[in-house]
Amino acid sequence: MTEPTFADRDAVARTDAHGVALDCLAAGIAAALPERIVADRASVADGVLGVESVDGTHVEYDLDDYDEVRLVGAGKAAGGMANALATRLGDRLVGGAVVTVDEGDESDEGDGGDESDEGDGGDESDEGHEASPVDVLPGDHPLPSDRGVASTRRVIDIADGAGPNDLVIAVVTGGGSALLAAPADPISIDDFRTATAELLASGASIDEINAVRKHCSAVKGGRLAGIAAPATVLTLAVSDVVGDDLGVIASGPTAPDPSTYADALAVWDRYELDPPATVREHLQAGVAGNRPETPTAADPLFERTRTLVVGNARTALDAAATAAADRGYDPLVLAAGVRGEAREAALSHVAIAEECTETGSPATPPCVLLSGGETTVTLGTADGRDGRDGELNGHDERDERHGEPADGRHGGPNGEFATSAGVALDRDGVVVASVDTDGIDGTSGAAGGIVDAATLDADAARDALARHDVAPLLDAADALLRTGPTGTNVNDLRVLVVTGPAE
Repeated sequence: MTEPTFADRDAVARTDAHGVALDCLAAGIAAALPERIVADRASVADGVLGVESVDGTHVEYDLDDYDEVRLVGAGKAAGGMANALATRLGDRLVGGAVVTVDEGDESDEGDGGDESDEGDGGDESDEGHEASPVDVLPGDHPLPSDRGVASTRRVIDIADGAGPNDLVIAVVTGGGSALLAAPADPISIDDFRTATAELLASGASIDEINAVRKHCSAVKGGRLAGIAAPATVLTLAVSDVVGDDLGVIASGPTAPDPSTYADALAVWDRYELDPPATVREHLQAGVAGNRPETPTAADPLFERTRTLVVGNARTALDAAATAAADRGYDPLVLAAGVRGEAREAALSHVAIAEECTETGSPATPPCVLLSGGETTVTLGTADGRDGRDGELNGHDERDERHGEPADGRHGGPNGEFATSAGVALDRDGVVVASVDTDGIDGTSGAAGGIVDAATLDADAARDALARHDVAPLLDAADALLRTGPTGTNVNDLRVLVVTGPAE
């Protein structure tokens, strides 16, 4: 297991407070790494698999009760989760396959891939040196690809081969919606890809986007559980979704789906979008009752299915809070589910930090304020003119060939959060840092940014914000935070270190 590190830390950590902020961020990301999560949440003792969720729910599965144990899944943390679980399960695990992002290809998101890159075997576990029986296969994110389809086909085959006396363990993590790519007939991967790109640029919420994904997929919206039935299915989920909605995490491949074809079709009309013909015709056929609806909670297949959230934003926040306390700072978690416009959220965070310096409330300096969740950036035109072209979050579109932003803008919600905070700060004693825990903040090529009151020129920062091109500005100020792909994703993590005395 590789602990997260920040590039050019000596230049970035220009004060002790900057160093504390980086330490808290690193601790939060480390706690959410898949190997750490499995170590903390899963065990096998005397042939019994035990799993504890983040809410304290504990379940046990006697492995002797099953003929075979198989493992499937998808997401940015799926490879690490699979290998860590394989180490614990040992020879009780007959095999499996998961789809994840090839870290070497992260900057070339969604390039369509080559099916020859699919791979023919598992990776070596970070916790052991023997080859894993689980095939860790490549897909693409944020747009689905041909190689993702090929990899997903292998996942489907393994799930479909499970018998009534088998246990199928599914690992579902952030990024799985794009990585687990199996368009429903007759939708082609090209049309599915086009539809996904349109939705990501539309300003639609993740719930709306995933309602469409689920109803245009052969595996999402509980359909993977249906493929595995009548086997017993246990899903371990690492949530990148505010509120940990099981139907939204990776588009809920093993979870009941409350959305309908009508809901999915309405998204296109609500945002005045024109989907590819095969997508619209498929959804219309579903509304007319000519396509099977995704399974709901009342479906009998879920009687043998259980999903536990084993990692989420709180996982990172709790670890960051512990790191702050270990360094002599009073930690305060403001919220795990911050949403809305990134630059506006920054202003409210700065206001709370300033209140701490002035009144000692809600926390007395030296203190560290923490928050999680997922903010967005409402895009105008590339030159900064008003107009809504969509929303930028941690999962947006790059040029298909070179990993460059399609419109030339380099930024993301965490970079804009930090930049907006840098403009708003008018006093010393506060350091603000914000990152996407997967290490990829929008189209910035970085994880996020870190600032204090003296980091940025206010006029230059306002101009960069207007153009949604903040990464070059932060980089020039030694304030751009780079980790590379971390191998996990529990959304954003923000740290405000307040050292100024209360007056």
